[in-house]
Amino acid sequence: MKMFLIIYCEAADEDVIAALKEVGIRAYTKMVEARGEGTETEPKLGTHCWPGKNNVLMMAVPDEDVSRISERVRLIKEEHPRAGVRSFLLPMEEGV
Repeated sequence: MKMFLIIYCEAADEDVIAALKEVGIRAYTKMVEARGEGTETEPKLGTHCWPGKNNVLMMAVPDEDVSRISERVRLIKEEHPRAGVRSFLLPMEEGV
């Protein structure tokens, strides 16, 4: 199993969730109003000077689904170039 971690601008939330559902993602954890600075977009700090916030999705996926989901995330990034879409793949072991 792997853990996908996807960070993106909250304004793209509906499109990101819909795209992931298209490739069969049904289970995820979403954290909203994440703030931070990245390398591809302006800071999203939820302030007057740096408005906007991010959402963070975490999804546990079987190894055989990784390439299909990675490709869809790459397309999301192309479709929403200003959304600051970043994804990370982490090793994962189920604890319980």
